[in-house]
Amino acid sequence: MEVAVVGLGITRFGHLPHLSLEELGMEAAKKALKDAGIGPGDIQIACCANVLAPNLQNEFTIGQKILWELGINKIPVINVENACSSSSSAFYLACLAIQAGAGEVALVVGVEKMLVPRKNILDAVTGAPEAAAGFSLPAAFALKANRYMHKYGVNVEDLALVAVKNRRHGSLNPFAQYREPITKEDVLNSPVIAEPLTRLSCCPQSDGAAAVVICRNSMAKRFRSRPVYVSASVLLSGSYANPPSLSTWEADFRAAEKAYAMAGVGPEDLDVVELHDAFTIAEIMHYEGLGLATVGEGVRLVKEGFTFLGGNIPVNPSGGLLSRGHPLGATGVAQVLEIALQLRGEAGVRQVKGARVGLAHCMGGELHGDARSVTIHIFST
Repeated sequence: MEVAVVGLGITRFGHLPHLSLEELGMEAAKKALKDAGIGPGDIQIACCANVLAPNLQNEFTIGQKILWELGINKIPVINVENACSSSSSAFYLACLAIQAGAGEVALVVGVEKMLVPRKNILDAVTGAPEAAAGFSLPAAFALKANRYMHKYGVNVEDLALVAVKNRRHGSLNPFAQYREPITKEDVLNSPVIAEPLTRLSCCPQSDGAAAVVICRNSMAKRFRSRPVYVSASVLLSGSYANPPSLSTWEADFRAAEKAYAMAGVGPEDLDVVELHDAFTIAEIMHYEGLGLATVGEGVRLVKEGFTFLGGNIPVNPSGGLLSRGHPLGATGVAQVLEIALQLRGEAGVRQVKGARVGLAHCMGGELHGDARSVTIHIFST
């Protein structure tokens, strides 16, 4: 692809009652513009992602409200909703726009404000009838977990290691929602949400925003001496299978195959990965979908320390959704930002030494046993 990432901006994730949706989005966007060394007038196209504002804040077309306040107007502004993969889908669209010649410099913003009563979140994310019947997203992932554990001989202690790892990584990230390390016992003894998933096996509700500036490759070094290049950008929807799979998300495999072919790399070439770990079981299954492990062997990566910082292939050095937090509309761009930070060598104490190739993966919801959407972006220096 002929696209580079040249500006990064993120807010702290967590409970931020003093900041509105617009203020969160503006903070991240301002930081990204400053990091790129440009002004609002340099942006030629913008994509803004949000999932829940129409239901939770009665806000619509939030992108225009954020960007106009910054002086970014009279340009194409696209608002995107695609569940958890909303802002990674917005990133995909911005990359396509630059490749198509619709502009040379684009801004992608993801923002969410979720710290509201839990019932409102369940109704908004799951749908009121399903939530009233007790079937929620945690229940869907718990079904996957139970089937996977039964099929491959995995136990709850194995799943808990994912939360322990990501909390350890999150303790190194000043923008993470949770920064206190936890033990396997802490995970297992926390309240059960949907058997076998406990509270610490599930991502938290979060407020937050993230933004990136991207541009055409040929002009990237005007902004940064060390830009990060987009080697692949893939967005796919899932498919209906009968019977549906309960131990994989087939869309992962299809998206990964396409992304690796586009980038001209394989899973063995990756130095660092950010992936969708909304629940502990998800991280293990996504290892397999991305080709980091064969099906049924994903748990070995975390048990043997391969995916910890310092391991062969560190996964979620930011802390992931479990620890950094999961403001739905901001997550995908936050993952892109972490990979770019790692490849720039600017991740501080959580830096993956010598990182040159990184992958950001996000899954957006589940339907009929497969992912509603999957995005994979591969980056290189």
